[in-house]
Amino acid sequence: MLTKKMEKALNGQIRIEAESSQVYLSMASWAEVKGLEGISLFMYRHSDEERMHMLKLIKYVNERGGHAHITDLKAPKKDFGSFQNMFKELYEHEIFVSKSINELVHVSLEEKDYATHNFLQWYVAEQIEEEALARNILDKISLIGNDKGGLYLFDRDVQQITAGSATIKPAE
Repeated sequence: MLTKKMEKALNGQIRIEAESSQVYLSMASWAEVKGLEGISLFMYRHSDEERMHMLKLIKYVNERGGHAHITDLKAPKKDFGSFQNMFKELYEHEIFVSKSINELVHVSLEEKDYATHNFLQWYVAEQIEEEALARNILDKISLIGNDKGGLYLFDRDVQQITAGSATIKPAE
């Protein structure tokens, strides 16, 4: 059973995940109209992934006796200036989400809700991957500079990048 404080905190994260999906959907649309097909596909997938994070939280809250709230969302921006700026914003957004997840973990410990603490560890690990992915992409963008050929190759290759490919996997 969730405490009211834990339920409220989880509902706040549901909204953050929903807004994350919207932000990345807006980025995908922006990239698509700029002719950046690979970046657009990457962002559409990222948007879907954030929606799945939201749904996972909704199911958890409801299964634990709470009530997941679906709220209005603030509209994301529509223009990102450049693909470089867009990916910088993606990275900053992932840091924001990580801080929010960490706060949820803190609340779960304050509330002595060890089931929720355990549940949230998946999100903690996911955010490590998401931040590593964004940093990896920013590193690649830095290598490109203003080279149009590099942009072409980056746009083609970015659709193959996943969060799992950005982190170091232990040897088996």
